[in-house]
Amino acid sequence: MRRRAALAVPALAVPALAAALAACTIAVVPPAPPPGGGPRPPADVPLFGPGYRGPGDLCRRAGESGFTNQFLSDSADLVACPPGTDPRLFAFETGGREVARHQGWILFSVPRR
Repeated sequence: MRRRAALAVPALAVPALAAALAACTIAVVPPAPPPGGGPRPPADVPLFGPGYRGPGDLCRRAGESGFTNQFLSDSADLVACPPGTDPRLFAFETGGREVARHQGWILFSVPRR
């Protein structure tokens, strides 16, 4: 009959490990403002990349979050535009459709060509 080796953990190691883990913190960094200024997006609309239609465009692609995942598609880009964006003009220029509004920001699903 084989005997399993028990893992011995010194009694002092557990509190030390707990203290070390308690000292660890995760910093929440707010999303970067759009290139060229503009309002900050909501924390749950992570933006990435340059302006969507060009370097100075305030609309940018949005990444995955608990809020945006319901709008993501592998056949379209999810684009977030700041307050003041004309949604009809953006939709006309890009072929996108508005899928949500969140804290003044407008989210569009834009088919990839």
